[in-house]
Amino acid sequence: MPLIKSISGIRGTIGGTSGENLTPIDVVKFTAAFVECRDVACHVSTRKNKIVVGHDARVSGEIISQLVCATMQSMGVNVIDVGLSTTPTVEMAVVTHQADGGIIITASHNPLEWNALKLLNEKGEFISAEVGKRLLEIAEKEEFYFATVDKLGSYQKYENAIEDHINEILKLDLVNVNAIREAEFSVVFDAVNSTGGIAIPILLDKLGVKNYKAINGEPTGIFSHNPEPLPENLQEIASAILMQNSSSPILEGCCDSGGVVNNFSRPFDIGFAVDPDVDRLAIVMENGEMFGEEYTLVAVADYVLQHKKGNTVSNLSSSRALKEISEKYCVTYTPTSVGEVNVVEGMKETNAVIGGEGNGGVILPELHYGRDALVGIALFLSFMAKSKLKCSEIKELYPNYVIIKNKIELTKNINIEELLQKVAEKFAEYNPNTSDGVKIDFETGWVHLRPSNTEPIIRIYAEAKTEDEAQRLINKVLQFVK
Repeated sequence: MPLIKSISGIRGTIGGTSGENLTPIDVVKFTAAFVECRDVACHVSTRKNKIVVGHDARVSGEIISQLVCATMQSMGVNVIDVGLSTTPTVEMAVVTHQADGGIIITASHNPLEWNALKLLNEKGEFISAEVGKRLLEIAEKEEFYFATVDKLGSYQKYENAIEDHINEILKLDLVNVNAIREAEFSVVFDAVNSTGGIAIPILLDKLGVKNYKAINGEPTGIFSHNPEPLPENLQEIASAILMQNSSSPILEGCCDSGGVVNNFSRPFDIGFAVDPDVDRLAIVMENGEMFGEEYTLVAVADYVLQHKKGNTVSNLSSSRALKEISEKYCVTYTPTSVGEVNVVEGMKETNAVIGGEGNGGVILPELHYGRDALVGIALFLSFMAKSKLKCSEIKELYPNYVIIKNKIELTKNINIEELLQKVAEKFAEYNPNTSDGVKIDFETGWVHLRPSNTEPIIRIYAEAKTEDEAQRLINKVLQFVK
């Protein structure tokens, strides 16, 4: 499968031939291009430069990390390796260490045979489209300059990045540790055998949550299920909540040193699920039903806006519910093209206090401009503790929209631009938005088609008041597309 190259990173499957997969040669080439395009190579600066590197628990992560670190040292860059980490942790570490950029080695929600290089600027934010274009040009021409032996970069292992990240979360006024501790929540989480299994227990311990249980918490990188936190992939945690809450009374007991319930059981108040790099957050309610990944951002935004007035932003594929919440607090909602870079740009332009994406990606600029499941957990638990509402009762506060997410597999003979243009022409009477693919606003809901930046597919989403209506709308468009 060809490498996927975008501002979301350089992504591909492990093994195979160079240029067609993410091989060691490709890792070195694109790492070197990143150094060159960021102007941190030793020959363009009089000072040594720093880059932060971290990776999720994928089995290929350590090998790729070694290649990345060695390549950058060979170009005169000082490397700070935070090891097993999360995407938001590396983003924050770039700022903490006053680095010139960062590389996160993760393929996010993709299966274990995939990996990727996610590239950050000196602000700990994803590189711009302009920088990304320059990077690809440099990689294509292989215009690299390696350091002489007296100018090689250094290597430093730093092991406290996750704790640094969580300590910054605890400093937020909106995170109410006392209220969470007094609520005595019982929590279960699914870390999908990646670094959430390291970070979430540290967070819960510091929030004063004494009763919690990990599912797939060991960071082996062998994912026990499809790692994307969608409802169809979260049946294990849903079943665990239903089984626990239907058969176990609240009993007195104690916890072991890791905070995991020991020798007693009690009903779970909430379940959290994250993807392998912990930037997306899905929630499972105490009744075993899905809160809905679209509503993660909606609920967190509701809580933030209760305490802090400001604008909101999400992408075109996100639920209308955030717009309605924004109107409730008399603030401006702005939609952007899909992609974290675009959402962040929109948030900066509108001075938004909360934003993100409907895939469970929460961005709180007071902390940093990046999707962050850990701050999402802290804010949601604060919301529950302060409101004294159950998770399911919070869900009832919001308009009940249903989003269906589908995809169209692409073959080499499909002209994506031509296809999307024909869709726009077909549904011209609805004045479709063509700023990012094609979004069609029907009277009863919307349908959005756009090519993925990370997979060889066209994503097609639809939202309406009922699942049947959303499916009808998506079928209406799919019938024409196919």
